[in-house]
Amino acid sequence: MLIAAEPLAKVKAARSAARDWRLGRLDHRFDMAMPDRPARPDCPELLPPNRMPKRGKGGSERGRTALIHALAHIEFAAIDLAFDAVGRFGGQFPRGFTDDWMRVGADEAMHFALLDRRLKQLGSHYGAMPAHDGLWDAAAATAHDPLARLAVVPMVLEARGLDVTPATIERFAGVGDTATTRILTRILNDEIRHVRAGTIWFESACERHGFVPETMWQDLVATYFRGVLKPPFNDSARDSAGLTRGYYAPIAVS
Repeated sequence: MLIAAEPLAKVKAARSAARDWRLGRLDHRFDMAMPDRPARPDCPELLPPNRMPKRGKGGSERGRTALIHALAHIEFAAIDLAFDAVGRFGGQFPRGFTDDWMRVGADEAMHFALLDRRLKQLGSHYGAMPAHDGLWDAAAATAHDPLARLAVVPMVLEARGLDVTPATIERFAGVGDTATTRILTRILNDEIRHVRAGTIWFESACERHGFVPETMWQDLVATYFRGVLKPPFNDSARDSAGLTRGYYAPIAVS
């Protein structure tokens, strides 16, 4: 997956790998070096976050299309994040870790494919607008430490999706875009499972090493997450994912 640059090739590779793992066609062996960065298509142009054009509030059709494009890029990067976690850290965890992140990778590929198809229905396509590579920056910063990776990627970045996606769903529902609303609702439900997987494996590793999960998570977030945690928080969705307020409330910025 990480060496497949074109979106269609990456989606096919992700689905194939997840299926082969599920059917027992792949060995539980991790003896290949992982690339420092995944392959990327020529488009979209990747810009620093502070150079990204403003999308506005999504009131116009162009603004909504730009928002769908941004979400598609997040899901595209998330494919690599899931499979990088398998290849980089799978040997340090029980087999169930690979089960979970293979399934997450397949989900992310499906999410991207749905959003890319929606873009085409709206007369656009993935790559038509610039994007940023902030998700992979987080992966690179935590490439040496599975606890840091779990703390930052599923338990901060994906958890933020739980916070903001309901309002995004309402925005598209408000203009009668039921097709996008259905896609985002499906993604939200899947992302709860993804955050739950991250929390479960984080807590499992903490227990193995004798760490207090909430305290260790707060320390790792302070070290490796460049942003700040701020409300609104979707407490119910986070709680469903096992990410209780005891993790994030003490360090959230009001």
